[in-house]
Amino acid sequence: MKVSAISNVKYSIPKVSSIERAVTVPINSKKHAGASALDLMGIYNKSFVNFKGYYGDQQPAKKLFWILKGNNDVYEDNETKVHLYRGGNTGWKKWVDTNPEDLLKRTPLDAIQSICTLNKRPDCYPGIPSYIPTPDYGDKWGRRANYIEINPRTIALTEGDKKSEGLLNLMKLLPAIPPSGKSNANCIVLSQLYPAMHHENDGKTGRSSLYTVELHSGISKNLTSDKLSRDNQRMGDDEQVKAFNDMAHLRGLKTGIRMPLSAGQMSVKGEPFNWYKHEKAFIDACCWAVDLGFDAIFFDSAKHVGNYDMGNYCGVGEIPNYKQMQYITQQIRSKTGRNDIALIGEKCTDDQRFKDMGLTAGNDWGRADNFDSVMHEYDKQRYNDEYAAGPVISDDNDMGGMSYGQRLNRIKNALHAYREPGWKLPVYMQMTDIFPQTPYSNTHTLMEYGENRSTYGDVASHYNNIFDTSNNAKEYRYNVFNEFLDTMYQ
Repeated sequence: MKVSAISNVKYSIPKVSSIERAVTVPINSKKHAGASALDLMGIYNKSFVNFKGYYGDQQPAKKLFWILKGNNDVYEDNETKVHLYRGGNTGWKKWVDTNPEDLLKRTPLDAIQSICTLNKRPDCYPGIPSYIPTPDYGDKWGRRANYIEINPRTIALTEGDKKSEGLLNLMKLLPAIPPSGKSNANCIVLSQLYPAMHHENDGKTGRSSLYTVELHSGISKNLTSDKLSRDNQRMGDDEQVKAFNDMAHLRGLKTGIRMPLSAGQMSVKGEPFNWYKHEKAFIDACCWAVDLGFDAIFFDSAKHVGNYDMGNYCGVGEIPNYKQMQYITQQIRSKTGRNDIALIGEKCTDDQRFKDMGLTAGNDWGRADNFDSVMHEYDKQRYNDEYAAGPVISDDNDMGGMSYGQRLNRIKNALHAYREPGWKLPVYMQMTDIFPQTPYSNTHTLMEYGENRSTYGDVASHYNNIFDTSNNAKEYRYNVFNEFLDTMYQ
């Protein structure tokens, strides 16, 4: 049931230019004198894959809403009001305490109206603002953020062997994710943005490892919808990504993506990746993600840059050398013009080398089972506002067998171990740490395979079988919300 408060802001479809931002690398005859044919070929090829900026609709969330509904009228969502989290005084930072499987059964239109209902000011109509900036936590927000990785393929619309609408379904979960607190941002990290290598299974169930990526071949079909059109106006894939980011930002959340660094796990338009030949293609892919609205990039295998600690390297193929990685992080910030981008390194500790590499945060000095241990790390790193390594609640290798008591204890320790909130350590977790998945759901397996978990071939049971629907899981989720609330206004 909807109540009749509406927005008076109207949406019209603007014409969009198809201009591409071309960044070329000229070959200087003096600079490259004596270079071999192979060297020149590498320089030449670097100039061909260019950074394509976002040239879609400048109000993609409004366009999405108009396509979904057929008009511009945003109504208050009564379902949202009924299910508001009431664990305490949340002030103006509101979210819902609704089972995630039930949220996924709602429509994308419901999701947008729910977000607008949560974010409207008192005595105002809900609506989608004309301009939606990313939440402002300063340039160093990533050094103390809470990162929540979500695999959009897992929660995607699954019909038979087809996977799609991962972004629309993640948008449905946004009302139940606590918004950022007063001092520290919560950041949603997507496990996937671009298609996986050998992406014949992209947009389908089955094996298609998200530890691999095909660059400059568009957005993964696991994430997008091919049904979004009205009156001959279609919602482009890049516009769907930008609309998702705008709605997440409206919720008070930062957003990011995962990117591998292993050459054997990447390709560029079907060509095997080479760090010399395709360095620029990699940088441009990162820049395009930022231009689509993402605020953070999580680099898989970042610890091993420069052949560091290769005895524990689990990736495939060459990784960038140290100076190359410094150049990459510098270029991402320079090309996008955003010094507030958070660049996170997997398994990176508090070693100075990771700060000097241009990273903002690392996610491995240890687990958060002991409060005093987290506080010890906080005291060691509290005065470094450029970079910090923080605790992990669970990562992409979580086997799903951790008890709710241990998982909750880790969250409690990680979120509360500080003396001043401005120096809090960054925290890394997975979707299952907030929305418990079916027991023994292996996050690594989910990264490798896109399953259809439907019991009877229906969409609803697929959602039911992703998450733990027991009372213990609901109680755990409520307790997690309490921990976020306790730090909300610190």
